Amino acid sequence: MRGKPVESPDLPVSSPQLLGDIRQMIEETRSAVAATVNIGLTMLYWRIGRRIGQETLKGARADYGKQIVATLSQQLSWSHFRELLPLEKPRQRDFYAEMCRVERWSVRTLRQKIASMLYERTALSKKPDELAKLEIQALRDEERMTPDLVFRDPYLLDFLGLKDTFQEKDLEAAILRQLEAFIMELGTGFTFVARQKRITMDQDDFYLDLLFYHRYLRRLVAVELKLESFQPAHTGQMELYLRWLDKHERVPGEESPVGLILCAGADAEQVELLQLEGKSIRVAEYLVELPPADMLRERLHRAIEHTRERVALETLSQPSAKTSKKISGRKKP
Repeated sequence: MRGKPVESPDLPVSSPQLLGDIRQMIEETRSAVAATVNIGLTMLYWRIGRRIGQETLKGARADYGKQIVATLSQQLSWSHFRELLPLEKPRQRDFYAEMCRVERWSVRTLRQKIASMLYERTALSKKPDELAKLEIQALRDEERMTPDLVFRDPYLLDFLGLKDTFQEKDLEAAILRQLEAFIMELGTGFTFVARQKRITMDQDDFYLDLLFYHRYLRRLVAVELKLESFQPAHTGQMELYLRWLDKHERVPGEESPVGLILCAGADAEQVELLQLEGKSIRVAEYLVELPPADMLRERLHRAIEHTRERVALETLSQPSAKTSKKISGRKKP
């Protein structure tokens, strides 16, 4: 037996005053938001004008400042400027601006590079400001790119989709499946040459994991993948590969090949003591799973501070040219 339908209680009818008050609140909020946006844009335009004025009208630097404005205005869009201006460090801002110009980054790419802390992952960020300034100046004036602008540490390979345990062949296969994304992480200018490059010496065959060519560096780049942490023995293998490539694969007009050892981890002190830069070898970690942004930022900050402290100590420990001349000029008793 069905019961009687339940009757809904009578709802109070909205008064015209209530509806009017709600409309007024909405309009006031819209006006407040619009005013905030306008204030923000006005402040942005003021900061841009102030920055340009400082760079172009600062005494002896006026001509140099005019060159900066002229160059950037020809290469970068207004949207690029909006991404670059909030960056606080001058070297950081100059790095992104020049890389945008040389590698023709879109605004979206620039935004991604900044979010992934590309500058902090380059060797350039770990150099004293004056040395970093010289390299950026060379890139601006001579279109000359150095390995410190190209290579980075760590490399973010989360796009490979590798989880838990995997082998070197899995890592290599995943890189080749996602080759375009991998090259984008390496940086613009890399061209894929070979996988498992066969290197024959006497009766022995060796196989280089990946071989690339970098257009701006004008040199071959050998890449070895390691699942374990970096071991000093890895350098001997890479040196052998580089010497073979230099002898058999290098063509006129190219620089000597450079090697990149990508490993699961690296002890900074070991890498420093081996002085690998003089051997044209770079060591970098790769991350197949991204840590939280704050953790990555802190890690990169510690690495930068450690390197700068080491460079400062080395500089202090070296005698000045004047002192060295006095010491070498002393007569033996």
